[in-house]
Amino acid sequence: MDFVARITRLPIPADPARGLSALQATGIADPRLGELIRGAAGCSPYLAGLIEREADWLTGALAHEDVVTRETAGFETLSADALGPALRRAKRRVALWTALADLGGVWRLEQVTGALTDLADRATDLALRAHVAAEQARGKLPPTGAEAGGIVALAMGKMGAGELNYSSDIDLIVLYDDGAYDPDDQYDARAALIRATRKAAATISDNTDQGYVFRTDLRLRPDAAVTPVCISISAALAYYEAEGRTWERSAYIKARPCGGDLAAGARFLRELRPFVWRRHLDFAAIQDAHDMRLRIRDHKGLHGRIEVPGHNMKLGQGGIREIEFFTQTRQLIAGGRDPDLRARGTVEGLARLAEKGWVPPEVADELTAHYREHREIEHRIQMVNDAQTHSLPASAEGLDTIARMMGEADTAAWSARLAGRLARVEALTGDFFAPGEQRARPKLSAEAEAMVERWRSYPALRSARGREVFARIEPDLLTRLTAAAHAEEALARFDAFLAGLPAGVQLFSLFEANPQLIELIADICGTAPGLAAYLARHPEVLDGVLAGSFFSAWPGASALRRQLDQVLDAALAAPDGGYEQALDAARRWAHEGQFRIGVHHLRSLIGAEEAGGQYADVADAAVAALFPVVAAELARRHGPLPGRGAVVLGMGSLGARQLNAASDLDLIVIYDAAGQDSSDGPKPLATRAYYARLTQAMITAISAPTSAGRLYEVDMRLRPSGRQGPVATSVQSFRDYQMTEAWTWEHLALTRARVIGVCGADAAALAEEVEALRVEVLQSRGTDPRVMPDLSGMRARIFAAKAPDGAWEAKIGRGRLQDIELLAQCFALRAGSAARAVQAQLRTGPRTGLIGGAEGETLASARRFLWSLQCAGRLLTEKPLDMDNLGKGGQAFLLRETGTASLEELAARLAATVETAGAIIDGVLAGVEAQAG
Repeated sequence: MDFVARITRLPIPADPARGLSALQATGIADPRLGELIRGAAGCSPYLAGLIEREADWLTGALAHEDVVTRETAGFETLSADALGPALRRAKRRVALWTALADLGGVWRLEQVTGALTDLADRATDLALRAHVAAEQARGKLPPTGAEAGGIVALAMGKMGAGELNYSSDIDLIVLYDDGAYDPDDQYDARAALIRATRKAAATISDNTDQGYVFRTDLRLRPDAAVTPVCISISAALAYYEAEGRTWERSAYIKARPCGGDLAAGARFLRELRPFVWRRHLDFAAIQDAHDMRLRIRDHKGLHGRIEVPGHNMKLGQGGIREIEFFTQTRQLIAGGRDPDLRARGTVEGLARLAEKGWVPPEVADELTAHYREHREIEHRIQMVNDAQTHSLPASAEGLDTIARMMGEADTAAWSARLAGRLARVEALTGDFFAPGEQRARPKLSAEAEAMVERWRSYPALRSARGREVFARIEPDLLTRLTAAAHAEEALARFDAFLAGLPAGVQLFSLFEANPQLIELIADICGTAPGLAAYLARHPEVLDGVLAGSFFSAWPGASALRRQLDQVLDAALAAPDGGYEQALDAARRWAHEGQFRIGVHHLRSLIGAEEAGGQYADVADAAVAALFPVVAAELARRHGPLPGRGAVVLGMGSLGARQLNAASDLDLIVIYDAAGQDSSDGPKPLATRAYYARLTQAMITAISAPTSAGRLYEVDMRLRPSGRQGPVATSVQSFRDYQMTEAWTWEHLALTRARVIGVCGADAAALAEEVEALRVEVLQSRGTDPRVMPDLSGMRARIFAAKAPDGAWEAKIGRGRLQDIELLAQCFALRAGSAARAVQAQLRTGPRTGLIGGAEGETLASARRFLWSLQCAGRLLTEKPLDMDNLGKGGQAFLLRETGTASLEELAARLAATVETAGAIIDGVLAGVEAQAG
């Protein structure tokens, strides 16, 4: 379709005589194209001048859409002196073509801004290369193999986003790759590249008798008042690491290499990613952006009532900058966690934010429509006289001209609609930036007032910024805490939580922007002291509450593994990443998952059985995903795993998929060297030493405390020969040991073993072999007549070694969880059953005649009750249950979870359950012993 056929709108000439004169200069006869030219020239003296100057070119140019490529073809061969005039001619023609396409609706906004940006990119690249080449030709630039002498221009702001307006300045940061030059050449290279940058900027921006290409601003560079126009990449990185500010982070959202050594520019931006995109949700950026908005308005005098005449479409209330700040600030908040949000363009950024749930879709759509309309008005303001202005004319005549360029004959109606749009943008964005209304501070008891007064001495409130943000949320926070069912306990637990925070600005900003989190923390502090303590150690887990899926259905083991694999891959691949960063990333991921499970359990979204399985899913994913990462780190020094590889077995509660909030992990590592004596790498290791080192590294990766905390405690005592045996066991040794040396308790432990991690050339087949071996051992050794007598002896030793830990103990002791689970494992061993879960193992008892069906059901019911008490108790505290210290909120949670109405009823049910289960187990073992006798 040709240019004329695509015209969808027409400007109305404000000066018909000027419009007609320009049209006659072109000799164009097509009536619709003629109307477009008359309207454009009749509204804009600048466009009228361009039309008359380029009349001969214009008549044939409209048939060719790729105007930038066509008008700058062959410029690479021009000298530095010849380049300036050629670029100015190209600018005139691109500006004219683009203006007609814009005013006639032939191009949508993104095509208009894209063409202007393409010309800016092309001009910047050509100018830099020409002047670097001139320095090289003069022998002033030391030799280097780097592209364009290692110099690179970064497009910032609208140019970086591909959103240049009609008469934009272009914002550039010019850097050079100092790593491309020898140390002795650094001074000369720096001086030559500074000269090349100054000359390139002049080539683009000097206003000669032929006009200019783009006004160029180099002031966004680091510390522009004292640094030269071109600085080294290493100096820039050092500056941002030590002194970078929020506005600079925001600016780099849109940054991209646009000229010179693009690869060097891309490497710089990759290294800068941790500065721009913070790992945690960064709600403190909201206040910084709000303060910046207010400073701009104060400086420009843009406060007060919205009036269309003279209104600044960029910086004024409801203007373009409001929408850009709204979008960029939300990107800064969440882009560190979600790379999909790191779009440069405003429209694309809004769409991504809506897709990920950070902005309601209807709000994103409305702001996008307003943004496009505002940008088109901005273009028309600038088209009148090619002026870098964003303000509507203050005069009625000038405002009429802008309305006519928009094709509007009724200026008053057009102005009224625009005022409504500006007010709407101000409302949509202002609610996000401006702090909301504060509640009145509730009345507190004298003791509570003393506690609150003490908060000012805590580390989280020592900074002025921390105190300022906290002051805004304190009334709402205190209101919710004092409204809790057990207000004094909630306040005391929040006091403990606050005392444990090392810093507060980010967390308090998070609460201010998301009041629902204040409700959540009040709920936790009023109910679960253990979860509150966990939150104080890991406050960053609150990020996950806002990530969109916190209250969604549980994703399941496979999806969790994929999530963590992606997290680890990103940590390893990041410019500042590596092995240690991957371990930190795994910890943060697991902490969020554990916190999510705890909150869901606390709010009755899941029960104890589901919580146990979900805690196991998180642990499974952590072990399975980290094992190959640990192996790869070891392989880097010692070569790949010898033989078929290794598997990690989850034992105990992990194997049975029954973890709680405080569980550690019982693990065994089994390998198969397949006859290989040593590894093949830079520093070979003997096979046994290799797998021992792999296992120790795996234990460290899981259990060592890092800056992100600890992942899990690890217990390896269930391996063959316990503490005396090697930390990793070959599959052949494992078979021999289990078949000939293992004690009954070790066979019992094997009933819950489960492969959860694999690594190596043939590790999947090894996993199948280990599972088959497990079942073979159970079927072979379960018939041993010593199994039940040995269980009796084990019970006696356990009871002698450790008494129940308080009146509310659910795990240790006669008739309690461990006792029931041991009997269930005994049933599975005697039956040679592959079942791992306690309930499934208990069902094997009646099938093998070791227990009656009714007794089996009684034990299963007892186990469910005891697990509910144990799982809920471990969420509340890692210490033995003490109802007085636990408080009313925790007591209510325990009663709800166990289905009892009072502590007296719970105590009675616990005593009855333990006695009944203990008697059944006593009877089973006595009956077996009697039969043996």
